[in-house]
Amino acid sequence: MKSRTIKVDYLARVEGEGALYVKIKDNMVVDIKFKIFEPPRFFEAFLRGRNYTEAPDITASICGICPIAYQMSSVHAMEDAFGVKIDGQLRALRRLIYCGEWIESHVLHVYMLHAPDFLGYPDAIQMAKDHPDIVQRGLQLKKAGNDLVALLGGREIHPINVRVGGFYKEPTRQELASMSEKLKWARDAALETVRWTATLIFPDFEQDYEFVALRHPEEYPFNEGRLVSNKGLDISVHDYDNHFIEEHVQHSNALHSVHKGRGSYFVGPLARYNLNFDKLSPLAQETARSVGLSNVCCNPFQSIIIRSVEVLYACDEALRIIEQYEKPDKPALEIQPHAAVGYGCTEAPRGILYHRYRIDDKGMILDAKIVPPTSQNQKTIENDLWQFIPQHIKLPNDQLTLQCEQAIRNYDPCISCATHFLKLTIDRL
Repeated sequence: MKSRTIKVDYLARVEGEGALYVKIKDNMVVDIKFKIFEPPRFFEAFLRGRNYTEAPDITASICGICPIAYQMSSVHAMEDAFGVKIDGQLRALRRLIYCGEWIESHVLHVYMLHAPDFLGYPDAIQMAKDHPDIVQRGLQLKKAGNDLVALLGGREIHPINVRVGGFYKEPTRQELASMSEKLKWARDAALETVRWTATLIFPDFEQDYEFVALRHPEEYPFNEGRLVSNKGLDISVHDYDNHFIEEHVQHSNALHSVHKGRGSYFVGPLARYNLNFDKLSPLAQETARSVGLSNVCCNPFQSIIIRSVEVLYACDEALRIIEQYEKPDKPALEIQPHAAVGYGCTEAPRGILYHRYRIDDKGMILDAKIVPPTSQNQKTIENDLWQFIPQHIKLPNDQLTLQCEQAIRNYDPCISCATHFLKLTIDRL
């Protein structure tokens, strides 16, 4: 019998640290362990004993790529606890800042992290030598998203303008209008991005996933909606804990989130697209169909196209909001804290992000629970590898390693958010 070991100390182009262990015996996969070994950062514990007003700024520090998602889930949970409903222009501004985050986060993944896999480059820097125009388009498109976040959030990274009840400062019509030309260019660039990503070569790999995402009756989901799936789930965000649990697995510091009685599930762009295609803008729908997509996509490798479609939608939606914007009477509603439990769930770029807080009568946080998208996808990633690796098991170790990394990057894992990825070990016996 032969024995071979492959080690990748850290998975490139993934935020965070972890490892993958694969054991192969007689050309059969006998064990796969998707390991998260980066130590937990205890944000849930940090929140205890802090005033509810501090939650948006504290949670924004969980991730530098998707801080808006953490802020939005936290403010929605607090407002749910205190019986506050945000509507009108303040609600529209929340969708607008989320548009900015989707643009910058998705574009970072599409151009800088995932495209090199498809084009055979170790990173975007090497890719830029042969495809400078493509990389330049990606950088400029990402900047448009960053600029929108900075305008509404006060700064690009860990924004400081979001608060429970609304914003500390609302933008003027003139300030938002200044973004219109950038976003019109971005929309055209996003259109080209969809067409470009659709030309990439994708493995033939489809699975029978349970997709879970928010569903809103009137709009493609950012901040609000019911939690639904393609397999019959339809619940209020308040019922999340009754249907989903986090399980500790021995080989990982991270928790695996599962659907009770069903197992793994899939969150993120593919889930949103499959469950909400009819809520995309007409341009986004038309463009998706024009490149060969239907309203259902079950190949995770094609998620790079779906992310590009969502960038196009976000640009479209941002322009719509800006065109209809009227400055609200005040930047935030008054909040009267009291003892309560609040629930919030929004669509981070990588999928649903759930927050639950228990507050005392003085507005102090007694308990916090945060379930990021990557922890919800971890078991699905592991299941994908069980199905994917046997199809490529005869490849040389270096090629198999690259294939495994690409399969993992389909999910754009943000491990430090979740707890944390990739060192790869393959034992061939």
